[in-house]
Amino acid sequence: MLLSLRIFTKSNDMGSPEMINYSGIIFSCYADNNTSCVHAIKDHSLIYTYAGKLLVEDRGKELTILPGECVFIRRNHRVRLTKLYADKQPYKGITFLFRRNFLREFYNNMGKKEKSNDIKAPEENVFRIPLRPDMSSLFHSLLPYFDSSVQPTNDIIKLKEQEAVYSLLNTDNQFSPVLFDFTEPWKIDIIDFLNENYMYDLTLEEIASYTGRSLATFKRDFAKVSELPPRKWLIKKRLEVAYDKIMNQDMKVRDVYAEVGFKNLSHFYKAFKKQYGFSPKTNTTPRL
Repeated sequence: MLLSLRIFTKSNDMGSPEMINYSGIIFSCYADNNTSCVHAIKDHSLIYTYAGKLLVEDRGKELTILPGECVFIRRNHRVRLTKLYADKQPYKGITFLFRRNFLREFYNNMGKKEKSNDIKAPEENVFRIPLRPDMSSLFHSLLPYFDSSVQPTNDIIKLKEQEAVYSLLNTDNQFSPVLFDFTEPWKIDIIDFLNENYMYDLTLEEIASYTGRSLATFKRDFAKVSELPPRKWLIKKRLEVAYDKIMNQDMKVRDVYAEVGFKNLSHFYKAFKKQYGFSPKTNTTPRL
């Protein structure tokens, strides 16, 4: 397992978020308030809030993770994560990514008595983790690396990953069938997924991955359910939702265009008029 250090920055007036990835243990600091994005969680993830506040939105439900608390998110699942200031502190968090090859090795090294095949996996995808001494100790042992130039060794990283798994198993044995499920994910219905996520700025590669497909398979499957190509389908869907909000719900254009997924107001005006034959500036259709 190679040790890697990656720092990503985004320039703005209020500072720049930073992410340091030590081969699957991620230290992240977001200087901007209200930094929000949709994540497709490809690996089981354990997220600890060190400072600030983390909001986790999953299918209409929201969890608030305060400093000293953590949350587990199942692999192959999509959530919205929003990082916020709290007590004048920017969001800082530590994330474990449990990759499948690591979990398979861990499982193979477990003794027979530790393995249990009769525990039913829970249906939830997001779990608030109760505060326990072993979990708190794990994350506190990693805090010195937040502001230090010293990188943990591969052996330390592997040891901490193992400690994190044991802490989850000690928290609740229901994590066993979740962590050690090595089956491939089922394909997700494409149209259902897009109807729920049309407003997000996702690439075709991301949509394919989130629905359990390669890009080639996604394009082939999409052609079976729509006469439009994916991008045109998304624009049509966004315009239909915008039309309803403006014409039937009396919402203002400036409050609608970004909400349905358009980045540029002028592009929204142009696309709206092309589809409906009139400008969205008024809330009445033109007279015939």
